[in-house]
Amino acid sequence: MNQLADPPPVLSEHPMLRPLAPVPSSGHIFDFPGRVGTVDMDENQGLRVDGIARHIQEAGVDHLVHCGALESHPHWIVRRTVIDVIRPITWPAKLRTRRWCSGISPRWCTMRVRIDSESGGLIETEGFWIHMNKQTMSPSRVDDKFFELMCTTTTEQRLRWQQWLTDPLPPVPPTRFPLRRTDIDHFQHVTNTAYWHAVHEFTTDATDLTATAHRFILEYNKPIRHGEPLDIHPYRTPEAQSLWFTVDGDLRAVAQLRSLP
Repeated sequence: MNQLADPPPVLSEHPMLRPLAPVPSSGHIFDFPGRVGTVDMDENQGLRVDGIARHIQEAGVDHLVHCGALESHPHWIVRRTVIDVIRPITWPAKLRTRRWCSGISPRWCTMRVRIDSESGGLIETEGFWIHMNKQTMSPSRVDDKFFELMCTTTTEQRLRWQQWLTDPLPPVPPTRFPLRRTDIDHFQHVTNTAYWHAVHEFTTDATDLTATAHRFILEYNKPIRHGEPLDIHPYRTPEAQSLWFTVDGDLRAVAQLRSLP
């Protein structure tokens, strides 16, 4: 007797567990080659998660240069980064990186980045980026030309922010995480990618979660400045490894690692 195949898994409706948007068939896609840098590989020659974060941040700057928008839109902050490691990338490897808009409003957008390696590695990412006025430190409208260009790859033109990681700070002892001056950006804040040093440090041993495709999420709530006493509160459940970033008990960011369905 033939056995029935198992039904496909039912994904949660929570956006935290939804697949990222696929590569669009048309529209403005920034497509460029690259390679894995030795500075970004771990002890097993794999591309570290903080290296992925650096790659997608520099891809954002290069994309602005490519479409002639760096001078008019130089200042952005990231509110959330999602990194899906579908198939790990190992050194050495040539890369193909594609970046496009997956949702937009006049002052912010979500930008997808897909990274393929010649050896079959695949990483999918999405960042929620806010266009900033550096003088007022407040969200600023993008110009019409930039908005129209980004709309060529998405029909979502009223993008709204929704917090994903909302669990309260758990009652676990914190670990002090020293900051360096090299972690500070031009806003006088800890740079986006420096947070990922802590994510890598506290998730490397969660091999049961990273043995198959897995997702990292990092949400930035408030900036951290050099000299502030940063504590990391790690908390493990069967489903996820979570990290809370606090300064004197004040929550500044939350990160989570979990396996993908």
